[in-house]
Amino acid sequence: MTVRVIKDGGRAWRVYRFPPRSRAAVSADVQEQLHSDPAALQRALADGYQQGQERGYQEGLAQGTEAGHADGYERGLQEGLTKGLEEGRIQGRTHFEAASAPLERMIAEFDSAVATFEQGRREQLLELVAKVAKQVIRCELTLNPAQMLTLAEEVLSSLPDEADEVQILLNPEECARIKSISPERASAWRLVPDERLALGECRVVTAQSEVDVGCQQRLDACLDTLADHLQVEA
Repeated sequence: MTVRVIKDGGRAWRVYRFPPRSRAAVSADVQEQLHSDPAALQRALADGYQQGQERGYQEGLAQGTEAGHADGYERGLQEGLTKGLEEGRIQGRTHFEAASAPLERMIAEFDSAVATFEQGRREQLLELVAKVAKQVIRCELTLNPAQMLTLAEEVLSSLPDEADEVQILLNPEECARIKSISPERASAWRLVPDERLALGECRVVTAQSEVDVGCQQRLDACLDTLADHLQVEA
C-alpha cells in the first residue's frame, strides 16, 4: 500500500495513523512486530482503514439498495392500486351500462306508453266535452229557440253603425219554431229560412256586413281554448 508522505522545508513527514483502541484481538507477537516495524504498523493501519471504508461502502450500498427497493415497491404498489381502481371503475361502469341497457329501454317504452295513454285520455276528454256541449245546446235551443234572436240582437247592438235592411238567417225548422213560440219577437225581425244552415246556426246580414252568430263557431272557439289547455289538437 502507498503511504502518503508530506514534505515541508526539506524534511519528510509520514502520516500518522492512530493505533486501534482495543488491542485484545491482536496477538502479542503481532504487537511486538508492529512496534519493531513502524512501516508495517502504518501499512496495517492503512489496510484496516481501507477495509473499514470498503465495508462501510458495501453496507451503505446494501442499505441504500434495500431502501430504494422498498421505496420503489411502495410507489409501484400505490401506482398499481390507483391504476387498478381506475380500470376497475371503468370496467364496472361498462358492465353496469351493458346490464342496465335493457332496463333503460323498458323505462323508455313505459314512458312512451304513459305519454300515449295521457294523450288519448286528453283527446277523449275533449271529445266528451264537445258531445256534451252539443247536446246541451241542442236541448236549450229546442226548449227556447228564441235565444237565437237574443244573440242576433246582441250582435246588432255591438255594430258601430246603425244597421239597415237587417235579415236574420236561420235553419228552416228553427225559424218555424221561433215564429210559433215567440210570434211577437219574430215579428220584430225579418226572419229568413236558409236550408244551408244547420240547427243552432244563425247569420245576421245587413246592408253593411254579415256576422255569424251561430252556436257552432262559439263552441269551436271554446273547444280550441280547451284543446290548447290540454295540449291536444281540436
